[in-house]
Amino acid sequence: MSAFMGEVIGTMILILLGCGVNAGVTLNKSYSKASGWIVITVGWGLGVAMGVYAVGNISGAHLNPAVTIGLAAVGQFPWSDVPGYIIAQMIGAIIGATLVWLHYLPHWAETEDKGSKLGVFSTGPAIKNTFANLLSEIIGTFVLVLGILAIGTNEFAKGLNPLIVGILIVAIGISLGGTTGYAINPARDLGPRIAHFILPIAGKGDSNWGYAWIPVVGPIIGGILGGLFFVTFFGV
Repeated sequence: MSAFMGEVIGTMILILLGCGVNAGVTLNKSYSKASGWIVITVGWGLGVAMGVYAVGNISGAHLNPAVTIGLAAVGQFPWSDVPGYIIAQMIGAIIGATLVWLHYLPHWAETEDKGSKLGVFSTGPAIKNTFANLLSEIIGTFVLVLGILAIGTNEFAKGLNPLIVGILIVAIGISLGGTTGYAINPARDLGPRIAHFILPIAGKGDSNWGYAWIPVVGPIIGGILGGLFFVTFFGV
């Protein structure tokens, strides 16, 4: 299997399980309705871990343009491969979001709130403040990329690294995710937002394109800063 297909499949798994837990917690008549933020963060963390386990040996399992660009910025990934990886991640994210729509097909019509339906697919701010929202995404992704690089240096735990990265995602969600929903991944937000826009979701509203640039730009900046911080202060 090619690295391109690895990123498609890995990101699809991530989004299927991540947006899937969003749907379960949010949509009416789901057994997991209103089970809370902890369930969401654990679901996303396990989704990342499963995606990394699935394709880590094939593509390196970036599953995130911010990780791909952050690694390229510090010389740990070739810039020539960046566009292909990002395209693959976007395709995988759209496929994963589409599978979530299909999986919960009867539940969309049972859920009246349009914002809740959008929230299954993409993130939004708890308090709308452009600077603060952008900063939240920068800080969250800074921690993500810094953490991934630090975890990668621990060869003794290599077989557990995907699970540890999943725990990192849970930690970021619990500690930093309450402000913007912690996209920390442009593909994670933009791919499902595109799916929300094009899919015939019962009773959906708009896709909030006015906010959509923040969970794209913020994570890219944060990813680059996280990578630069790691190589500057840890010298690895």
